[in-house]
Amino acid sequence: MDLKDVPNWVLSLDNEDIEFIKNFVLNSGSLKEIAKIYEVSYPTVRIRLDRLIQKIKLNDNLENEEFISFVKKLAIDDRISLEDAKLIIDKYKSQRGDD
Repeated sequence: MDLKDVPNWVLSLDNEDIEFIKNFVLNSGSLKEIAKIYEVSYPTVRIRLDRLIQKIKLNDNLENEEFISFVKKLAIDDRISLEDAKLIIDKYKSQRGDD
């Protein structure tokens, strides 16, 4: 995989986040096992996971907004019609639940 193919949300993670995800996957998503590895309580691991989830969602949402901007730019540059741009954006928003 080329670096240009890596999603922005992955690139926004620091090494500690990547290591946490790696341990999470290698331990089949067991928060109890993760708590043992990091020598912290289960609630501490849960909080860490929740923060990581929020970080990923935030960066994923920003990337999605870039898609909308890209479609609008295509319409402005007359590469697609305004009607097509509206249809694409409306479909995109409905699929992600923004109705």
